[in-house]
Amino acid sequence: MADKLNAGAELMELLRAGELLASCGNVLSWDEQTVMPPGGAAHRSEQLALLAGLAHDRRVDPRIGELLSLLQNDAGIEPLSDLGVTVRESRRLYDRHVRLPRRLVSELSRVTSLAQQAWVEARRENRFEGFRPWLEQVVRLKREEAEALVRPGEELYDALLEDYEPRMTSREVAEIFAPLRRELTLLVSAIDSSGHKLPVDLVHRSYPVASQRVFVKHAAAAIGFDFQRGYLAESAHPFCSGIGPGDCRLTTRYDERALNTALFGVLHEAGHGIYEQGLREECFGLPPGQAVSLGVHESQSRLWENLVGRGRPFWRHFFPLLKQTFPGTLDGVAEDDFHAALNHVAPTFIRVEADEVTYNLHIMLRFELERALLGGNLAVSDVPEAWRQLFQNYFGRTPATDRDGCLQDIHWSAGLFGYFPTYTLGNLYAAELMAAARGQISDLDSQFARGEFGELRAWLRESIHRQGRRYAPRELIERAIERPVTAEPLLAHLWGKFGELYGISRPAVA
Repeated sequence: MADKLNAGAELMELLRAGELLASCGNVLSWDEQTVMPPGGAAHRSEQLALLAGLAHDRRVDPRIGELLSLLQNDAGIEPLSDLGVTVRESRRLYDRHVRLPRRLVSELSRVTSLAQQAWVEARRENRFEGFRPWLEQVVRLKREEAEALVRPGEELYDALLEDYEPRMTSREVAEIFAPLRRELTLLVSAIDSSGHKLPVDLVHRSYPVASQRVFVKHAAAAIGFDFQRGYLAESAHPFCSGIGPGDCRLTTRYDERALNTALFGVLHEAGHGIYEQGLREECFGLPPGQAVSLGVHESQSRLWENLVGRGRPFWRHFFPLLKQTFPGTLDGVAEDDFHAALNHVAPTFIRVEADEVTYNLHIMLRFELERALLGGNLAVSDVPEAWRQLFQNYFGRTPATDRDGCLQDIHWSAGLFGYFPTYTLGNLYAAELMAAARGQISDLDSQFARGEFGELRAWLRESIHRQGRRYAPRELIERAIERPVTAEPLLAHLWGKFGELYGISRPAVA
């Protein structure tokens, strides 16, 4: 018993050391995207490359492998105990880490740091050619990474998807996406044919940025993001960075003529932040204290952004406050009209500004392009035109600029290939979780209308956040909802909500 305890303690100490180093890199990355002067890009890339290499050295320490082998053979360890979960998940990750050369890990960190700076400039100047050489380097390195990790019978893309949604394959993603796309296309068509026009101009009035900052911070705090342990800044692309216990950082961007941009961006990132703040602090750096997958992470952000933040009960509480924050802007506007404006459905070129109905189509488009890039079926130089053609196929319109097309997302510059599918998986999981919460908490809408979100947050904390990686992603969701995951709750939510707003009905056979 003593040997087992000593081995477990040593293993946890080694694992935490690697994650502490990685968290130092996260601080530098957050700083790079928010306040670092452009002139610091080259130096920052070298700092991040060094830290990534050091963290990799820690993660592939042969002693970790020895301890894992020793503990794996101990039948007395309860599989779902903290130690059992740590051994199981660390074995999976260790086996991946040891297959990656240190040179590749450091080079990926260096190149993606510089590529993100190049992306910011290329997006600002609307010039893909300025970003193309960097994207070519990133794709080459990510393909090399995938080749080192891929298992027999898998696509290269599967090896990268594993980082974000463990135990899921690209074939499974495609099987989920195909029927969902068909029904979403039906819904978009029904909305387009309805003839109903929602008063979308209400969210495009003048909303001074200084007042937006006050309002969105208040909304994030109200749903449960703790600003004593968190911070909100501005960046070219919104994101959440969980640095470590007591330090979770959000970013957003503001548009004076588009209230939705920062409002829903902050609710989304605050959802991520609430998950990070709900993890078990005493298990930092260990699987019991880590988020289980990006799909589950996205379920938290999309739940707070869409299923709460875009709902009528939420605005029953917040609409009077909004009118006070922006005096004169919404005089004479009815609450229901404002709620309808927030939920206007129309294809948009920008993913982060998309409505609930069309959002997943943006994700499916990126999934197709990523698989083609990683599989060698699409050259980087052809990405802008491929994007335009695919966007036309999905949305019936073509972006006029690359800023509205292939330059809009930071993900590829950061090397996050395999990340995009988790947004739609998150939408599916979010709808399932919200349906289950409504079944277990009887008066959620009344609570939201009073500005009370603690009971839902507590349910999520117990069902999801504090479980860490005890269960596989889908198993975790299914334990929370007490049945298998399907797309039906999401589709029922979308047809119900937008059916009411647009006066349409779901076909009997979709």
